Amino acid sequence: MNPTPIKVLVVDDEPPIRKLLRMGLTTQGYEILEASNGKIALEMLAQNPALIILDLGLPDIQGHELLRMIRGRNDSVPIVVLSSRGDEAGKVQALDLGADDYLTKPFGMDELLARMRAALRHQLQVHGERPVFRSGDLAVDLVRRIVKVGERDVKLSPKEYELLRVLVQHAGKVLTHRFLLKELWDELTDAQYLRVYVRQLRQKIEQDPERPQFVLTETGIGYRLRAGD
Repeated sequence: MNPTPIKVLVVDDEPPIRKLLRMGLTTQGYEILEASNGKIALEMLAQNPALIILDLGLPDIQGHELLRMIRGRNDSVPIVVLSSRGDEAGKVQALDLGADDYLTKPFGMDELLARMRAALRHQLQVHGERPVFRSGDLAVDLVRRIVKVGERDVKLSPKEYELLRVLVQHAGKVLTHRFLLKELWDELTDAQYLRVYVRQLRQKIEQDPERPQFVLTETGIGYRLRAGD
């Protein structure tokens, strides 16, 4: 028997974009639902999509408001946002409102598929968190608090470990500076503190801290831990 196809809701008011996504994703075995505006998108939630691709520039409901409304009805469905190039503030706001990832138009289908897989994996991880996370040579045992790169044990300070733990719990997902500061310090709002600890963590787990393979920078937005294997 063939497995049930994963249902993806595409919300975009541009017919050529919807056609591109429909063709590209259908060939990968996804079932596509389409919405040309926010009102239809909200109605489509009743069909329980496994993932939503959401364009922020819709004609009837402002994109961030629609994202807030979707999250009010479904707090766990992965959402990948499509945004215009250079709209850094809009991307940060979307991520803070609960989007899992973003892509800048124009985008490549391979990159979109990779982001979708990471978002779906992240959701599975949240609902059934694995005690040992692996990505390449990096292994993090969340139960025993053991971190290894290859065969080498990595000694982290408590704050460095907390930073890595949060990144592991959301591996593959972009985490904004604001989110990480709130998770790690409660009251702090200066991203410079975060940069210091990211730099220290990279010194310990990256082969070349200047060209990180695990803790990746999303310029002007935050950080992303490479998705697990």
